[in-house]
Amino acid sequence: MEETPTAALLTDLLLVAGQQPPVREEVRVWSMSGVERVTFPDGTTAIFKYAKRPFDREDQALRLAHAHGIPVPRVLASAVHEGQLGMLMEDLGTPMREADDLDAAAAAVVLHDAPTTSAFPLLDEQALQALPSRAMDHLGQLRKADRWQDTDDVEQALDRLARAAAARVQGAMLEPFGWVHSEFHPTSLHIGRNGWWLLDFARAFTGPGLLDLASWHGTLDAPDPVRLRVFLEQYVVEGGAPDALASRGGLTAEAWALGWHRMWAVEWFMEQAIRWINDPATDPGYIKVVRRHLADVLQLLDV
Repeated sequence: MEETPTAALLTDLLLVAGQQPPVREEVRVWSMSGVERVTFPDGTTAIFKYAKRPFDREDQALRLAHAHGIPVPRVLASAVHEGQLGMLMEDLGTPMREADDLDAAAAAVVLHDAPTTSAFPLLDEQALQALPSRAMDHLGQLRKADRWQDTDDVEQALDRLARAAAARVQGAMLEPFGWVHSEFHPTSLHIGRNGWWLLDFARAFTGPGLLDLASWHGTLDAPDPVRLRVFLEQYVVEGGAPDALASRGGLTAEAWALGWHRMWAVEWFMEQAIRWINDPATDPGYIKVVRRHLADVLQLLDV
């Protein structure tokens, strides 16, 4: 039987790590990546993570984070097979509890204090301002493929945001500006017996740290500026940059952060729809999410 790409990737990793074939147990698997716990014949365990583009540089991000003193799981071995990244990582075990806002504030301070690196994509003021136009380009590509046809409301919202972006983006370079985890959620902050570790650096970039803070409470519920303001204040008390509370683009810090984080998410979802997933069957779900986020963005950024 022919070996699957994922199995071949694990074989490469075992060769690099000098390990024997393990027992594999799925932890989380989706269309573009997966996480397994592997148990070797001697009883030791590790985490096997694999991912397709654009999540295929996480090993570099984790090694850079470790070098800068950010608590992350150690990369034991990494390899690329047929364009897919695979990593064997330190197994941190089962979390003692779910991370709370105080844990997140402390972790964000450490992350945002780390020296910046040129290895990451840069989301500066100019790139942030371009997000509505980039999303409009994705919409054009989708329509050329005879998809997303009944989305004039999406086009109109993006056009309004593109015209207002230059004014609303002001302040993007205020501190904290540097490492952005980009998947900063309770599931990405592991609380163990000896402290905390940050996981899931597949989409780390250099940009406004407020985008991390805005992402912490998730995007499934309606945005809550009051809750985020309390979190921003906790962040500053823990040692975060005082400018995290400063007004930006004529808006409060919390409205600015929530609005631009959701605009960042909209552009990402639309890029997934045309480039990374590119499956018309997923269009109804993506359109629904994009519409919901765009309504939030228009309100938060007061456009």
